Amino acid sequence: MSEIKVNKISPRTACGTVTLGDSGDTFTIPAGATITNSGTATGFGATGSVNWQTSSIKTATFTATSGEGYFCNTTGGTFTLTLPSSPSAGNIVGLKDYASTFGTTKLTLGRNGSNINGTASNFDLTTNGTALTLVYVDGTKGWLVTDEGSNTLLAKFITATGGTVTCCGNYKIHRFTGPGTFEVTCGGNSGGSNTVDYLVVGGGGGAGGDRGGGGGAGGFRASSGTTTGSYCAGPGPLTSPVSALPVTAQSYPITVGGGGPGSPGSNQPSAAANGSPAVFSTVIGTGGGGGMSSNHPELGQPGGSGGAGAGSGGTGCSAKGAGNTPPVSPPQGNPGGKGYDGPNPSSGGGGGGSGNAGQCAGPGKNPAPSNPPSSGGGPGGIGVSTSITGSAVKLAGGGGGAHPNAHSGQWGFGGTHPGGDTTQPQVVRFGAGNGAQTPGSTGCAATANTGSGGGAGACGGANGGSGVVVIRYKYQ
Repeated sequence: MSEIKVNKISPRTACGTVTLGDSGDTFTIPAGATITNSGTATGFGATGSVNWQTSSIKTATFTATSGEGYFCNTTGGTFTLTLPSSPSAGNIVGLKDYASTFGTTKLTLGRNGSNINGTASNFDLTTNGTALTLVYVDGTKGWLVTDEGSNTLLAKFITATGGTVTCCGNYKIHRFTGPGTFEVTCGGNSGGSNTVDYLVVGGGGGAGGDRGGGGGAGGFRASSGTTTGSYCAGPGPLTSPVSALPVTAQSYPITVGGGGPGSPGSNQPSAAANGSPAVFSTVIGTGGGGGMSSNHPELGQPGGSGGAGAGSGGTGCSAKGAGNTPPVSPPQGNPGGKGYDGPNPSSGGGGGGSGNAGQCAGPGKNPAPSNPPSSGGGPGGIGVSTSITGSAVKLAGGGGGAHPNAHSGQWGFGGTHPGGDTTQPQVVRFGAGNGAQTPGSTGCAATANTGSGGGAGACGGANGGSGVVVIRYKYQ
């Protein structure tokens, strides 16, 4: 083995480059030897440690160098540690909270064009005593934290405004009862939160008049509630898991649909109006279908849930409106009930609800104990109960059908299926409207912001209820 002993190796030209060996060669450092680096080490990859810069405590914004660790003192105010630009795989940077003040005065970790933990955003370090080592991996994940258990220090949570905001533990709830904007200023990340659960209910359909059909409920669209804490998202249409919606920093216009107007009386040329849709991002709750008025055996209107058919004094049953229109999975609603056309007195069916279909009118429907079972108005389909707001809320029931002799007790009940009885008080379930309960009267309007259908009338039909949009996410 040859041996060369020299005190210094220098390039032939000033500031030139000295190359040791050829590609594939191996250089062995014997035990006990010490290598001292007084310059900058590059291209060595991640060695698992950094050269801590103890002689210069950082107190203002600076750009880090690969291979170095920094003690950062934010006592005098917040500043930014900017990571190296155009890093190579294996580059490494360390930092430590010098005075344990990050909790009150944060240090910002500037990404300088590269991802951090796979996210294209800066990070605020807000935990006292934080110590991190970051290694650059690739263009997808960028800089990754290698310290065990330290990823939680880089958690970012959604920040947003809009609507009426309440808190439930670690979750914020934005409730929109009219048009607005869900303004996301920080989209968060997977270490904190970056998805939102939602409830989107379209406006309920108006009801038909004079033996008319009840209005259908607005389309009920909701995620399953597994992302933002344990709450009851509601049974009904949630027959399969529905994922929460990812969000980014941008404006999300919110549309809250109004309820459809009821029919003003009998002999109307068409059904009552449908409700208007509710919209959040890609999620649309279609408006509920309008109920049909008497003497017009056309279909009750399709919608999120369908409007009901009316009684027209003839024979047979008038057709019901289809639900889940347009179709989505899981279904956003159910069909309305058929009207009963005779023999007289005829009556209207119940509007479809988000929980099940509206009931058909006809003999045996809601017979009053003191009267023979003739043609009772059909009850509306039930709605769905959800606790996305932190407490149970009942929404999207179908409106009750009408009977011309409402004093007989054979009217439809909005959003439930009890037997009709003149001794029962007016019952409104899930905000849906009851059918008319006195001769010549209009039905009962649905409650605002429930998306329920209006009640049909012995005279005129009532309006459907407006819709609602609710957004829930983890904020801390």
